[in-house]
Amino acid sequence: MENDTDGGEGDSDSTAEADGKTPQKEDQEAPANFDKAIEAAGFGLFNLILLFVALPAQSAAIFESSSMSYILPVAECDLHLTLEDKGVLNAVAYAGMTISAVAWGYLADTKGRKKILYWGYLVDAICVFGSALSQNFLMLVVFKFLGGFVVNGPAAVLFTYLTEMHGPKHRSSVLMIVGMVTSTATVSLPLLAWGIFPRDWDFEFWGLRIHSWQIYLFVLGIPSLVSGLIFCGMPESPRFLMAQGRNEEALQAFKQIYHVNTRKPKDSYPVRELQQEVPNRKAQKDEAIYTIEEKSEKPTEKQSRTFVESLRSGLEQMKPLARKPLLGLALCCYTMQFGIFLGMNTIRLWLPQLFASMAEFEALHSGEDVDASMCTILEFSVNRTAETALNYADACAEPKQVSMDMYMNNIIVSATGFVGYFFAGGIIRALGPKRMMTYGLFLSGTFGILLYFSVSSLMTLIVSATFLTITGIAVSSLLGAVVALFPTQLRTVVVAIAMMCGRFGALSGNLLFPVFVKIGCLPPFIMVSSVLLLSGVLSIFVPNPAKATFS
Repeated sequence: MENDTDGGEGDSDSTAEADGKTPQKEDQEAPANFDKAIEAAGFGLFNLILLFVALPAQSAAIFESSSMSYILPVAECDLHLTLEDKGVLNAVAYAGMTISAVAWGYLADTKGRKKILYWGYLVDAICVFGSALSQNFLMLVVFKFLGGFVVNGPAAVLFTYLTEMHGPKHRSSVLMIVGMVTSTATVSLPLLAWGIFPRDWDFEFWGLRIHSWQIYLFVLGIPSLVSGLIFCGMPESPRFLMAQGRNEEALQAFKQIYHVNTRKPKDSYPVRELQQEVPNRKAQKDEAIYTIEEKSEKPTEKQSRTFVESLRSGLEQMKPLARKPLLGLALCCYTMQFGIFLGMNTIRLWLPQLFASMAEFEALHSGEDVDASMCTILEFSVNRTAETALNYADACAEPKQVSMDMYMNNIIVSATGFVGYFFAGGIIRALGPKRMMTYGLFLSGTFGILLYFSVSSLMTLIVSATFLTITGIAVSSLLGAVVALFPTQLRTVVVAIAMMCGRFGALSGNLLFPVFVKIGCLPPFIMVSSVLLLSGVLSIFVPNPAKATFS
């Protein structure tokens, strides 16, 4: 009989314990891995709060990268914008995001997710409020660049943080919800523009000239401020803490999540010990654990490590990304992200300008039998912008009025993306994440070239809405694959580099679009379609994320 293995228990009770309590006790006291621990913490109020916080947080990143596209038709006269200036304003936030990507990824994997989230969003709020006070083109460019530089950190970490706070059962759903949040933020941009731009809100404030589009930018800075303040009270990612060997802190984080979800005492959390993934250690105050190597017995030596030594250790930790099998997979994901962001964000950020030109063109030719084809609208937009730049006094003598059709078209496009995410979950479950990504990219490339053949404003609206919805779902699928296919210690860095490549694609597309438009009508759409089709081909070689093990 093995009823004495626990030692010291009465004979009359030992059999009952062996039959009932002992296995449960052993199950509770056995070291739990991350998935078991997060499942034991439950799904409830904490997760709902987390998803609620994701709304302003993800909105802040979308607002930072997309707000310029809506002010271009309105601020054209105030800022004396040329066609190239419009391309720069659309692209400059992505320039800041591109430059800062790797640094943010390194900091998130060493300093932790929480610090990056709350400091990043708070500083981004300052940058957005600065752009709202901009008085000229150069000042606006500088603040938008700084905003893009800052927001890239928390924007990339947010995806990792959300997935690391959920068990396997809920991870894919959470990423789809983030996609829906993105669509909600995208819908709110034209809605806010609709509510603010038509107002006659021109006044002076401390010697600064303020217009309605600047008030619009100020309102868009509020989500950054709110997100930064809320993340101050959120726990550090227990997945990150376990990967750093800080199991005691990770267990406390699990207990906090459990307490909020179940409203039960923290001590009743069923997991007593976590699996030792790396040598255990405790963090000193304000200390980041830069590598997963075993801590020295002499803490003073660890504390005296210089920044250069810390950076060298961090680069050492990233070495697996430069070797097989991760190198080929990483390069494939980076190239796909570049192509998807180039195609999607080029069309997305120029649509408000195209819709504004379309509405103006149709108003000028109302009652005439003139087709508002894509090529006709592009030519009209180029000529109109050139006329404003060359003959500012006459072109801007009257306040710039934007047709209601421009707002409605953008709202419809954004709302279509939001509705698309309701069906995306079912489609992904039916096809699988990899097939969804591959089919979506090939469809996106097809719709990208179809825009060239658009012969009316209605056709442009339908094709562009379908194009952006499918491409947006493909982006979420790719980011989900990146999170699933790379190990924890490298995950945030890989996401950050992938986002950097994506931002560089968006930067390139928005700078090249006005150049190609001046060459002809077809070149910009060939550019968009070709990069998406290339991404579709590369997606065939990406392993199926549904069969990957979350590590």
